[in-house]
Amino acid sequence: MEEINVATIKERAVRGIVVLTGRTFLLQILSTIALFLLFQYLAPSEYGVFVIVSSVVNFLVYFSDIGLAAALIQKKELPTDTDLKTTFTVQQFLVFSLVLILFLLTPFLVSKYSLTNDGKNLIYALGISLILSSFKSIPSVLLERKLEFVKLVFPQILEQVVYNILLVFLAMKGFGLKSFSISIVVRGIVGLVAIYMLQPWKIGFAFSFKSLKDLFKFGIPYQINTFIATLKDDGVIIVLGGIIGPAGIGILSFAQKVARLPLTFFMDTVTKVTFPAFSRLQDKKQDLERSVTRSIFFICLLVFPSLVGIIVLMPWIIDLVPKYSKWSTAIIPLIFISINFAFAAGTTQLTNVLNAIGKIKITFYLMIMWTVLTWILVPFLAFKFGVNGASVGYGLVGFSSIVAILVTKKYVNFSIYDSMIKPLIASLIMFLCLIFIKKYLAVNFYSVGILTLAGVITYGVSIVTMIGVSLIEDAKKSFKTIFKTS
Repeated sequence: MEEINVATIKERAVRGIVVLTGRTFLLQILSTIALFLLFQYLAPSEYGVFVIVSSVVNFLVYFSDIGLAAALIQKKELPTDTDLKTTFTVQQFLVFSLVLILFLLTPFLVSKYSLTNDGKNLIYALGISLILSSFKSIPSVLLERKLEFVKLVFPQILEQVVYNILLVFLAMKGFGLKSFSISIVVRGIVGLVAIYMLQPWKIGFAFSFKSLKDLFKFGIPYQINTFIATLKDDGVIIVLGGIIGPAGIGILSFAQKVARLPLTFFMDTVTKVTFPAFSRLQDKKQDLERSVTRSIFFICLLVFPSLVGIIVLMPWIIDLVPKYSKWSTAIIPLIFISINFAFAAGTTQLTNVLNAIGKIKITFYLMIMWTVLTWILVPFLAFKFGVNGASVGYGLVGFSSIVAILVTKKYVNFSIYDSMIKPLIASLIMFLCLIFIKKYLAVNFYSVGILTLAGVITYGVSIVTMIGVSLIEDAKKSFKTIFKTS
């Protein structure tokens, strides 16, 4: 495997961003439709068992990868065959150990959650799926290092299409919980076969202390950061449950789910592509600075106006959809949580940059800062002011992201004005215009359409005025890159 040059990195990164964005849209739509159909054919208890068992397995997944795959992607030099085989060997040892633990825990889980035989089989199916998934790690790493995201995405799409169609079909035929077990195993097999067809790799085992030591320097801190992020996000929810109760958690979660939609569609895909791209550019300072500026701009360009649109339109949507009236108290939390996610739109990419250039310890310290602030501010304000207080806490934590911006600037001199401020100004102009127009419109779906169109036009004119026609030219180049033959 040969390394790729700067021009190819840029071309493949742009193509990867759009391809992954398209994949996200497709899979989100597919999953939503499938879930809607599933609820018609599965009993609440059956779906509840699936959620519980999946949560247990997902927790174990955190310990199945100690950051070695990410370390292979980030590594400056071309990974040797020994590096790849050592990573594969260690991962298999971890995965098989965790699956063994899962199977040994099965009697306890069956008793704890009163699982039927179908529930027990679902545990086994998820364990098998975890093993199948582990065999895909090295081909996935090789594709990510080469930024071949078109090839990387195809197995993922194929997996989800097969999984959702089979799942719904079996549920309609009355298979109940068995529908999940069968579909999960089939999904794992389909994905495994597809990725090895696109990126062949001869499975082999090796163990090198030298390779492992080098990879651990990045891998262990990277995985610790992942765990801290889980503690920050999921751990605090457990604490909040005892303060604001299940209903309060429901309102807060609704606000978080809605406000996070722009990040799911626009940010997550970009950060997935840019980590390996930034890793390849870490010795090319000017190229890295330009790439960081443009990638953050791309995220903020789409996320900022989307958040403004959600804040302005959601009160009307809740009023217009009768079954949504119970979510009316989520409006204030939605505003403050949107502030948190607006900061995340820029700073998530900055932690991505720090990881890519090997400054994993700095990312670790930032994660510690955010975790401590979250655990202090959110529960305290929730105790004082309920759900709204918790959301204010999240908003305040968001402002602390200014520290991440200033720290990253010391290592990568990206443009804050071009990447964040310009989209922010255009979004504020859009917000003021929509608030003004909203006063003169009746509350109906036609008005929602008018406001949406007005927002698109206002934002589009504002951003083009500041950026110039180069924005349109960049969009044209992006589409040409995507549809260009690889």
